Amino acid sequence: MSLLTRLSVLTRLSLLTRLRSRTTRARVAADRPVPDEQSGDPAPGAGGWRPVAGRVITVLAGLLVLVALVAPNQLDQVTLGAFVRIPAEAIVGVALVLVLPPKVRWVVAAVGGAVLSLLTILKVLDMGFNEVLERPFDPVLDWTLLADGVDYLVRSLGGVRATVAVAGAVLLAVAVPVVMTLAVLRLTRVVAGHRRPAIRTGAVLGAVWVVCALLGVQVVPGVPVASATTATLAYERAGTVGAGLRDQQAFAGQSAVDVFRDTPADQLLTGLRGKDVIVAFVESYGRVAVRDPQFAPAVSALLADGDQRLRAAGYASRSAYVTSPTFGGGSWLAHSTLQSGLWINNQQRYNNLLASDRLTLNRAFDKAGWRTVDVVPAVNRAWPEGGFYGFNQIYTVQNLGYRGPTFNFSSMPDQYTMSFFQRTERAPGHRPVMAEIDLLSSHSPWAPLPHLRTWNDIGDGSVFRGLPSTDDQPGVDPARIRTAYLHSIEYSLSTVISYVQTYGDDNLVLVFLGDHQPASVVSGDGASHDAPITIVARDHTVLDRISGWGWQDGLEPAAQAPVWRMDTFRDRFLTAFGPPTH
Repeated sequence: MSLLTRLSVLTRLSLLTRLRSRTTRARVAADRPVPDEQSGDPAPGAGGWRPVAGRVITVLAGLLVLVALVAPNQLDQVTLGAFVRIPAEAIVGVALVLVLPPKVRWVVAAVGGAVLSLLTILKVLDMGFNEVLERPFDPVLDWTLLADGVDYLVRSLGGVRATVAVAGAVLLAVAVPVVMTLAVLRLTRVVAGHRRPAIRTGAVLGAVWVVCALLGVQVVPGVPVASATTATLAYERAGTVGAGLRDQQAFAGQSAVDVFRDTPADQLLTGLRGKDVIVAFVESYGRVAVRDPQFAPAVSALLADGDQRLRAAGYASRSAYVTSPTFGGGSWLAHSTLQSGLWINNQQRYNNLLASDRLTLNRAFDKAGWRTVDVVPAVNRAWPEGGFYGFNQIYTVQNLGYRGPTFNFSSMPDQYTMSFFQRTERAPGHRPVMAEIDLLSSHSPWAPLPHLRTWNDIGDGSVFRGLPSTDDQPGVDPARIRTAYLHSIEYSLSTVISYVQTYGDDNLVLVFLGDHQPASVVSGDGASHDAPITIVARDHTVLDRISGWGWQDGLEPAAQAPVWRMDTFRDRFLTAFGPPTH
C-alpha cells in the first residue's frame, strides 16, 4: 500500500472517530435534564438534592407570603382557621406577573415584597398596641412610643433581658423585609416560568374568591374566606395621614379657646385659699378595679374600711368616674388632659400642647399664689415637658433621694413617694402647695410589691431592703397577672388612705384618680376608658362647692356614678372653686 493510500485511510478513520464522539455527546446531552430558564430550578426528574431544596424553598416562600397576606392584626384572632382564606392580593399579583413586561415585572415584584414586609411589621405592631392600648398602631404618630416601650422593657425586665428582647426585635425588623422580598421574587420567577398552570390556577382561584365573597363563605365565624385584609389595612393606614392633618387643625382651633386664660389672679381658686391641694394619679386604677367580679370584693372592702376610718377622723369624700383619653398606657396623655382641659388622645396633640401657652391647673394655682410641685418618679432622664407645665419644683428619680430597692417597673414604693413629699413640702410653716404626684406601684407588671411600713420609719427608703415582698413578676400567665394587678391596686389605695389618716388636716384637699384602665389582659376586651376619681377633704365647705356635681358620697363610685370626660375637669374645678357667680 502506498504512503498516500495509508494517509487517506488514517484520515478517514480519524474523521469517523470524531463523528462518533460528537454523536455520543449529543445523545448524553439530550438525555440530561435541562434547567428551567425562567424559574432557575432544575427540570423535573433531575437527580440530586438541589431540585428538592428548590421546591422546598418555593413552598416556604409561598407559605410566608400567604401568612403575611391573610394574618390578622389582633393577637386573639390568630388561629389556624384565620389562615384558611384566599387572598385577593395574591390573585392580583399573579395577574400582574403574567401581563407586565419582564423589566417592569421585577421592579413591581421587589416593591411589592418591600411593601408587604412593612405591612407585616405593621400587623405585628398592631397586635402589641391592641393588647396593651386597645387600639392599632398609628404609623404617623406612634413611632415615639416605641422608645417608651424600650424604656418599659429596661425598667421591668432589667438591662440584659431587655437588651436581648430589643436586639431580637431589631433583627426581626431587618430580616422580614429581606426575606419577604426574596420570597416574592422567587414566586415571581416560578409564575413567569409556568405561565399556563399559573393562568389556570389564577382563574380558578379568582372565580372561587368571587363566589365566596358574594355568598359570604366563612370556615371560621367572622373570618371570610374571600380575603383582602392586607389591602384594606394599607388603605386604612394611608388615610391616617390625612386624618392626622385634619386633627391637627381641629386641635389648634380647640386650644385657642380658653375662658380662664385672662382670669385675674385674685379670682382664681378663691374657694381653696390656704389649702394644700394634691392631685394624685394612681397608675392603672380603672373602673375594672371596682366593678370586675374578681377585683371588686377586695377593693370595695378596702375602700369601705378606709372610708369608715376617714369619716371617724372628720373627713368626707365624693367620687365619680372620668373617661381617660388613653387605655392601658400613655399616662402622660391623661395627665396633660386633666391639667389642660383639652382632649389629648394622641402624641401629635401632646406635642402641640407642649408648644402652646395653655393655662394648666398647676399654672392657675401658681398664678393664684400657690407653690406648685410635680413629683414624677417615672422620670429618669431629661424631661423637657416640665418646662411647659411650669411647676416651681419638679422631683424625679435624680432628686427624690430614694436609697431603697426598686420594685415593679424599677420604681420606688408609693409610700416613699408620699413620705418624701410630706417631709419636703408640707413641713410646719410651709407655704400652701399644689402638687401633682404620680403613684407608680400599680404600674405593670404589678409585681413585686413592698408592704406598708410605719410612716416614721420610711426615711430614705433603706427600710425596704431585705424585707419580704409579694411574688415575682407574673410573666404571661393571665391569672397571675390579674392577681398581681389586684394586689398592686390594694397597695396604692392603702397608701393613699393611710397618708390622709396620718398627715391630713383641715387644710388638706386630696384629689386622687386613675390615669387609665389596665391593659386588656386585666380589663378584658371592649372595656371602657373610665377611671374612678375621688375628692377628700376635712373642711366640708370644700365639698359644698361641688355639691352640684352629683358625685356620690364615699371613696368608691357606684356603677351608676356620674361619668365625665377627663378634659372637662379643669374648667369645672376652676369654676367650682372660683368666685361665686350670680
